[in-house]
Amino acid sequence: MILINSVLVATDFGETSDVALTYGRDLTRAFGGTLHILHVADNLATTAAADFYPTSIEELQAQVEDAARKRLDALLTSDDRAQLRATPVVRASGGIAHTIVEYAKEVPADLIVVGTHGRGPVAHLFMGSVAEKVVRMAPCPVLVVRPNEREFVVPDPAKTDAPSESSKGV
Repeated sequence: MILINSVLVATDFGETSDVALTYGRDLTRAFGGTLHILHVADNLATTAAADFYPTSIEELQAQVEDAARKRLDALLTSDDRAQLRATPVVRASGGIAHTIVEYAKEVPADLIVVGTHGRGPVAHLFMGSVAEKVVRMAPCPVLVVRPNEREFVVPDPAKTDAPSESSKGV
């Protein structure tokens, strides 16, 4: 028997992350678990251009993290909060994959859902893949959602089986 009590969805607020969130919501709902949504914001103090910011790095970091929290809050629905006990989390770090894995260990997550951008081999060579690193280091299974691939999420039959006017015999 598979038990999934805690699902972690990592988001960069991109289109593929939105699809990953759909998977995460549905899996959490199916297993009656808790949903965690994590965004890893850049740690501006570790960037090469930190000396060139016109304001203090701490103020700018706080603004970046606050903006990320607002975006996460906007992603969550009232159903997410009530039924899935969704928890939005923002962490600042230079190592995105490492931070995702560390949070998964803290929760502890039974499943991590991440999107991948599907970059070409040259970009992958230079930048690597956050999703690939998460898969290698994760303490639990990882579902990787690719862009423009076959999806197995379908509309909820309870929502689509409502009788239409034509089926009522009017």
